[in-house]
Amino acid sequence: MSSAEFTEWQAYYELEPFGETIADLRHGVAVSVLANVNRDSKARPEPYKAEDFIHWRDTGQRVDEAEPVLLDDPVAQSNLIRAAMFGKAPD
Repeated sequence: MSSAEFTEWQAYYELEPFGETIADLRHGVAVSVLANVNRDSKARPEPYKAEDFIHWRDTGQRVDEAEPVLLDDPVAQSNLIRAAMFGKAPD
């Protein structure tokens, strides 16, 4: 894929988003409509939102991120990254 084609795909995505994130949002909208139709407005006065059904979405709560681990030895740093990505240390 050329750089020009990649740029065109990026522009198209800005106009018409696609992929699993958009599919999850679409599903969340459908489920929130179903939940709101059947919602007891006295027990739950606030309507459901699509984000209520997309559990991987940001909840608005701040999570402190840990400082990165930087080792002086490049091989040890590579091994640490490999272990974090693949779940085990190299043999």
